[in-house]
Amino acid sequence: MKRVVFNQKGGVGKSTIACNLAAIAAAKGGRKGQGARTLVVDLDPQANSTRYLLGADAEGLENTVTGFFDQVLNFKLRPKATEEFIHATPFERLYVMPADAALEELQAKLESRYKIYKLKEALDALDFDEIWIDTPPALHFYTRSALIAADRCLIPFDCDEFARRALYTLLDNVAEIRADHNAALEVEGIVVNQFQARASLPQQVVEALRAEGLPVLEPFLSASVKIKESHQAAKPMIHLDPRHKVTAEFERLFDALQRGHKITKQRN
Repeated sequence: MKRVVFNQKGGVGKSTIACNLAAIAAAKGGRKGQGARTLVVDLDPQANSTRYLLGADAEGLENTVTGFFDQVLNFKLRPKATEEFIHATPFERLYVMPADAALEELQAKLESRYKIYKLKEALDALDFDEIWIDTPPALHFYTRSALIAADRCLIPFDCDEFARRALYTLLDNVAEIRADHNAALEVEGIVVNQFQARASLPQQVVEALRAEGLPVLEPFLSASVKIKESHQAAKPMIHLDPRHKVTAEFERLFDALQRGHKITKQRN
């Protein structure tokens, strides 16, 4: 299963959601709760997922996703295997294909050369149970590549009226990718992030989405300073504080996604 976490709006928690759900998959998302072999692919030049999972080891890395795309762009007789761009994290069964700032420099060149299917080809050939793709806040070569490579798309949403209006454009863009490049791509749902249960506006915005028939997932992810502590410690919540409320929300969300996958497989 390959999932992309995508929103053209910045600051909605893409990296946090991708890394925490991937960490849960690796910890206990496999058969009999033993954990699944899981990969996070970081396509954002800001490299937030990379730093979240590797901490200080994220600095000065060789063999990042930039190197993968560089050899896609510049044909080589002896290219490195995709596995050489994948790094183990401190967490069992959890791996990352890290990003760095140089990734941004390649974007325009890759766009002009139309190498849009190369990421899909590479990920399809890997031996992982779960792949989670973190994307930059833009619709360009990297996000299109991710949407083409993925089976399912999760959309983080931060309960803002401007974000709600932008959501329709985002869904149209995903639908266009599905129509032109990836007929199997499914919008798995909208992940409500930084939810404040006692505030009326978030409640109203979410209810408006539901009234329009959009796939709002539950549970919602609460706003918590513990997430910032998790970022600083470079430990996803399941490793930093397994008993915390937000950890439980991530676990319930992961379980809901897994149940949805099983239902889909049964119907097929």
